[in-house]
Amino acid sequence: MGPLGRIGTLAALGALMWAGAEASTARQRQTHVVTRATSEVTVDGTLDEPAWRDALRLRLEYEVQPGDNVPPPVSTEVLLTYDERSLLVGVRAHDPEPGLVRAHYSDRDQLWGDDWIGIALDTFDDQRRAFEFTCNPLGIQMDAVNDDAGGSYDTSWDAIWDSAGRLTADGWELEMRIPFSQLRFAPRDGPQVWGFDAFRSWPRDVRHHIGLWPRQRGANSYLAQADAIVGFEGVSPGRNLEVAPTLTASRTDRREELPDGPMVEGDVETEVGVTARWGVTTGLSLTAAGNPDFSQVEADAVQLDINEQFALYYPEKRPFFLEGADTFNTPVDLLYTRTVADPSVALKVSGKEGRHTFGVFTARDEVTNILVPGVDGSDGGSFDSASTATVARYRFDVGKGSTVGTMLTDREGEGGYHNRLLSVDGLWRPSPADSLTLNLATSATRYSEEMSQDLGLPEGELEDEAILVEYRHSERSWNGWARYRDYGDGFRADLGFVSRVGFRDLAVGGELIWWGEAGDLYTKLELGADASRTERQGGDLLEEEVEVWGAYEGPLQSSAFVELAARTYVFAGVDFDQVGVHVEGEVWPTGDLQLELEVDWGDWVDFEHVRPGTFTGVAPALSWRAGRHLSLTGSVDYTTLEVDGGSLYETRVGQLKAVYQFTGRTFLRAILQHADIRRDPDLWQEPVEERSRDLFSQLLFSYTVNPRTVLFVGASEGREGTDEVSLEARDRTLFVKLGYAWLW
Repeated sequence: MGPLGRIGTLAALGALMWAGAEASTARQRQTHVVTRATSEVTVDGTLDEPAWRDALRLRLEYEVQPGDNVPPPVSTEVLLTYDERSLLVGVRAHDPEPGLVRAHYSDRDQLWGDDWIGIALDTFDDQRRAFEFTCNPLGIQMDAVNDDAGGSYDTSWDAIWDSAGRLTADGWELEMRIPFSQLRFAPRDGPQVWGFDAFRSWPRDVRHHIGLWPRQRGANSYLAQADAIVGFEGVSPGRNLEVAPTLTASRTDRREELPDGPMVEGDVETEVGVTARWGVTTGLSLTAAGNPDFSQVEADAVQLDINEQFALYYPEKRPFFLEGADTFNTPVDLLYTRTVADPSVALKVSGKEGRHTFGVFTARDEVTNILVPGVDGSDGGSFDSASTATVARYRFDVGKGSTVGTMLTDREGEGGYHNRLLSVDGLWRPSPADSLTLNLATSATRYSEEMSQDLGLPEGELEDEAILVEYRHSERSWNGWARYRDYGDGFRADLGFVSRVGFRDLAVGGELIWWGEAGDLYTKLELGADASRTERQGGDLLEEEVEVWGAYEGPLQSSAFVELAARTYVFAGVDFDQVGVHVEGEVWPTGDLQLELEVDWGDWVDFEHVRPGTFTGVAPALSWRAGRHLSLTGSVDYTTLEVDGGSLYETRVGQLKAVYQFTGRTFLRAILQHADIRRDPDLWQEPVEERSRDLFSQLLFSYTVNPRTVLFVGASEGREGTDEVSLEARDRTLFVKLGYAWLW
């Protein structure tokens, strides 16, 4: 079947989804009426204004984890009201032992070890996406987009809102002010109706999750179970215009020849950028950027590509691309915005009107990065030639929780290069226990002569397709799934992250679940197994695998996972029979100390020389909160691959981070990353260094008013070394970044 035939088939499935989605059922939800504030509210963490006395009062009466909708061990009140411009949230979190409340100063989105309380707002009441706003007892913020339909939870989204919290004699109090300008919602003549949840996390021997309404375990949609709030009649986001210019100045000194060359002083480089966002309507936003901000102040985690088949993934961090990012989610990763490496100008429109969700963006990229996927591995290159990236996405809501959509991606570059992709996708939820996901894409690609020569790529037009079909069934005590994928040899998603093509695979699996009761030594146990077979497009075997695993959750917020695997792995025409084990665990001995460990051991492949080996990986990690202001984290990742004759390589990667958080807005942070790679040259066909080392250090001062009004001042240094040369400075950088957000 050709691309048009498959697209037609998926369209027919979409029609069936329309007909069958109404079979979905959900609990009868409660509706709560929110009224306008009867007085001004100052966000200071003290609920002493008359508005709170008259506000809607909700009690969180269900412990949903580990208890199964049982009465919670603590009392929580959530108060809701609003004024002309903002939703106002007040919280009284009672605690029988207030001295044990976990509350630390930290940067935003770093609350996971603390007590915290939050709300979820499904502002379109479509049971597909919610904005979440969460705070710890000191008012430190975390915000996220919960894409219930796409299955993602994105904390990289940042809104501009106010919060304040304080500890009290019987627990803690919290206030939030969430401007309507930071939300999207449907225009209405009458009151707004939003899906709503309020939740509390109370960590003690186990972490208790407490909610507003009872949750059905095993249900495939969280938002389909939510209560509703009604009110906000006549509210609007105002002008909803935000302009955020940034200024970055840096100087990098480099040593061209190691170890004895001089350190050459670099020029001061200045970059000016601006990002502007306009909420055209309550559901539609327009974002434009010139030289979008990409001055990273958080170094990417170290990832080594030694003996790796496929490309490594790094998360997106640029505000322009994070705005409305969930709109562009598809089951196959057809959009990975870090492929747009150095944009000079960019424009994005995204929004939702009724059942219609849509987004378009275009960007002019001054470089063109190419990921070349294959069946046995991926390659890539970077070319100093400009290209234009354009993406259009449309999704239609079907029934109570299903969707059908399409996406077009296009990249046009110099020398005749282009990659064009069209996809259709769907999510069908015929019941709270069942879901069917489909994604079909077809692509057409032509590489430039330079790309073909440098990367050995074919000339002429390259066309092919990819398809994903996945079914899941989930119950309180068990779940099961089946997945089929078929990616053609010539399929390319140059604006996405598809690192393997030329294969088809089928996987099936299932899991049994046991829930503990009060007094048990466990809160949750899981036992599962799956089997899969992966073939080349011609039918030759690539991999056949059976996995069995078990998982445990229990006291001291402990968890453990053990997986055993047996497989036949085929690489370069050679069969490798393998067994392996993966173990990971976590425990909190105290409320301020978290310990983690990950271990891998088993048969693997030396891809460079096509021979068997034994892989060992050990990765311990530690996080310690030394008081309310200081946090220390450290990790070590040790790996080795043993082959006949000795150790092919050993790697040691260590990372240390110390942060002193003066207030919720100001911190001083030091990062140290060290990578040490040792090889046995006698075991390599090509000449290799016996030892190579890298050391990266960074010191950063940060003052943050909101996510886009910031001051960063920092310095970093990179060092290199070998077995014969000690670590010598390779480069040193000083940088200052200033950003300011004007809001109207």
